[in-house]
Amino acid sequence: MSQSSSDHNGPIVVLPTFNEAENLPRIVPAILDALPGGRILVVDDHSPDGTGDIADQLAAAEPRVRVSHRSGPRGLGPAYLHGFGLCLEDPTCTHILEMDADFSHQPKYLPELLKAAEEADLVLGCRYMPGGGVDGWAAHRRAISRLGNRYARTILGLNLRDLTGGFKCFRRSVLETIDLSAVQSVGYGFQIELTWRAIQSGFTVAEVPIVFPDRTVGESKMSPRIMHEAMLGIVRMRFR
Repeated sequence: MSQSSSDHNGPIVVLPTFNEAENLPRIVPAILDALPGGRILVVDDHSPDGTGDIADQLAAAEPRVRVSHRSGPRGLGPAYLHGFGLCLEDPTCTHILEMDADFSHQPKYLPELLKAAEEADLVLGCRYMPGGGVDGWAAHRRAISRLGNRYARTILGLNLRDLTGGFKCFRRSVLETIDLSAVQSVGYGFQIELTWRAIQSGFTVAEVPIVFPDRTVGESKMSPRIMHEAMLGIVRMRFR
């Protein structure tokens, strides 16, 4: 990732993609509108639907957008770690935000995450606090999500309300301090592990309310295998 053409320091949004050809042309301008001083790093996992080509076209037209075509094993965790490493190579990057490309993470909340990061080292978008919520989920999915968070809170002894979400803002120093090469989780357990490692390193964590609508385009990446990995990973974190 080359150094941004921005003439001042600012945040970078890491946007991992896999088969998001329909969403990417809409989410990129929405992010840039929400964060006028921000930039975007798209990390594409060689999407067979042409997402990577679309990302290249967007980057060619907008200097605030960069693209990395990642090689190696696919997965949410590896994609984010790859993106974090590229952001940390950019000395103008002050904060690193992560979010999904499917509008479940609404760009309008980006300024609120960044604002909260003035006081906290890591800020989590929280569905399960006053002002937050989910929209369009079936009852069983709501129950699984709440149980997953309760399980993680209980095993790890944390009082955060939404450990499994992936809408976050890190101060640069957090990701510089955490040993990213030691992160083991690949799927959604990755979100829990990063928060756990930040807390273990002495950083402060805050939550801000977000409403999380279900995606309307594309397919969810969640699977029983990913859920199983996350549950086992939480136990490993606690007793490591």
